[in-house]
Amino acid sequence: MKPFKAGWIDYGRRCESPHFNARPDNEVSLLVIHNISLPAGKFGAPFIDQLFQGCLDVEADSSFCELEGLQVSAHFLIRRDGELVQYVSCDDRAWHAGVSCYQGRDACNDFAVGIELEGTDNIAYTDAQYRQLQQLTLALFDAYPMLNTGSIVGHCDIAPGRKTDPGDSFDWSRYKMSLVGKGN
Repeated sequence: MKPFKAGWIDYGRRCESPHFNARPDNEVSLLVIHNISLPAGKFGAPFIDQLFQGCLDVEADSSFCELEGLQVSAHFLIRRDGELVQYVSCDDRAWHAGVSCYQGRDACNDFAVGIELEGTDNIAYTDAQYRQLQQLTLALFDAYPMLNTGSIVGHCDIAPGRKTDPGDSFDWSRYKMSLVGKGN
């Protein structure tokens, strides 16, 4: 049985975002790893869900004033405890990459799936996050055949100079080694 139906994974928590639109070519060929914490460096609060749903209370923290009116989303979030949250169907375009370019192609949101890890550039990610990321990646490989280990990048790779995530704290070797022999 396939873990996706209409771009929605059959496990994890579904928390739909209004911040998405149709992919122009129905292509999914890139996987982008991000990090996020709201407020910066704080984990476990409801603010990421609120941001992606367009209902963030900008009065809740002084750092949120710069986020007022921002319309962003990702396909997935993996929390520190490994909880998986999906905001946008993988068949649709989430708004996570911003101004971006991959192998000469601009507008990576058009063909990418965005996965946010609850974290920062300089705090190690958890074992639970790596396990969930591996499971999700393998499910995505199965559902979207253009995805493979060669089509996984960090936000920093598609928006250099503008973005740094997932940061030095992300263990690319550990992640990619966990995929060897288990997927594309």
